[in-house]
Formats: sequence, structure tokens, C-alpha cells
Amino acid sequence: MLENTLPQLEQLIERIIDKNNQLQSKVVELEQQKSVLVDENETLQLEILENEGKQTQTNDVLTSLLGKLQSAEVVS
Repeated sequence: MLENTLPQLEQLIERIIDKNNQLQSKVVELEQQKSVLVDENETLQLEILENEGKQTQTNDVLTSLLGKLQSAEVVS
């Protein structure tokens, strides 16, 4: 029985080691993807802030122009 059990155990250990190596490689790959996604997220957040600022400026300009148009209508 021991003659059969030992080779089976060795084979199982080899499979476990292979699977562990595969999982470690996958973890490294996922960590790299995460890093890229974190960078992309930060870039997108900065772009959103910039766009919000531009939108506020545009809104202010449009409000000012509208006020001037309304003033010009009242005078006419």
C-alpha cells in the first residue's frame, strides 16, 4: 500500500506546487492590472475636476452674456 501511496502523494504535491505557481503568476498579473487601473482612475478624476472647472467658467460666461442681452432688451 505504501508503494502506491507515496507516488500518489508525490504526484499530488507536484500538482499543488504547479497550481500554486500558476496562482502566484496570476496574482502578479492582477496586481499589475490594478496598478494600471488605479493610474487611469486618478487621471480620469483629474480630468473630471478640470472639466467641472471649465463647465463652471462657461456657465459664468453664459450667465453674464444672458444678463447683457436682457439689459440690452430693456434699454431697447
